[in-house]
Amino acid sequence: MISVTPKTGPDDTKTKDLVKAIRDKSNQTEKENGIELMVTGTAAMNIDIAQKLSDALPVFAALIVGLAYVLLVLVFRSLLIPLKAVLGFLLSLGATLGAVVFVVQDGHFQNMFGFSAAGPILAFLPVILIGILFGLAMDYEVFLVSKMREVYTHTGDPKRAILEGMRESGRVVVAAGLIMMSVFIGFMLAPDAIIKSLGMALTFGVFFDTFIVRMTIVPAVMTLMGKSAWYLPKWLDNILPNIDVEGESIIHHMENKSEKIYKQNS
Repeated sequence: MISVTPKTGPDDTKTKDLVKAIRDKSNQTEKENGIELMVTGTAAMNIDIAQKLSDALPVFAALIVGLAYVLLVLVFRSLLIPLKAVLGFLLSLGATLGAVVFVVQDGHFQNMFGFSAAGPILAFLPVILIGILFGLAMDYEVFLVSKMREVYTHTGDPKRAILEGMRESGRVVVAAGLIMMSVFIGFMLAPDAIIKSLGMALTFGVFFDTFIVRMTIVPAVMTLMGKSAWYLPKWLDNILPNIDVEGESIIHHMENKSEKIYKQNS
């Protein structure tokens, strides 16, 4: 057993290159002398964990985005609205990761956010960020678009549906976003850099997704799409199960029943 101490720190890319070089050297020594070189230790384990998380991240993101698209198609009976929802989430995710790199890794405005020095981004931060931010983003999307779909189903007017949806559900989304931001800002007050960076990422992510994506881009894109936003092929509509989120079937049943009673009495 040989103890190796690199000149660079455990989070430095040169340390990662050193671990990789030793492992690559093992292929040569095993063939020539039958000796297998293995590397362990805290730095090596952290590098391996970070690599595993990086390899799993695309699959993880594609899985939850794909499943969310299918579920939103079932709920909203549309092809374009779910696509807009997941693309909006990807935009929020990209903007949030960019902001974290800009502040934490590159060291810009670090004094404003309470960071003592620039440092690397934690390997598990993107995984946590995708999970939490995706859940909040889809919640806000359902809040907004469910009311729009309800109004559009009854009136057939896409512009009126957008206006009433923003008026009725927009305040709920703004209030929910401000509440979550206040919670994550509390994380930023912690002295630990890990918790601080996590709080900063989630705060910015909720802010961007709530006020830029859901409250600005969503109504703007739906206004441009008009009625085509609610397009769903008839053959697909017949195949898909009908998920009644707002209780529309109960409302229609009560309306029809009331109409029959009215006709009988009159």
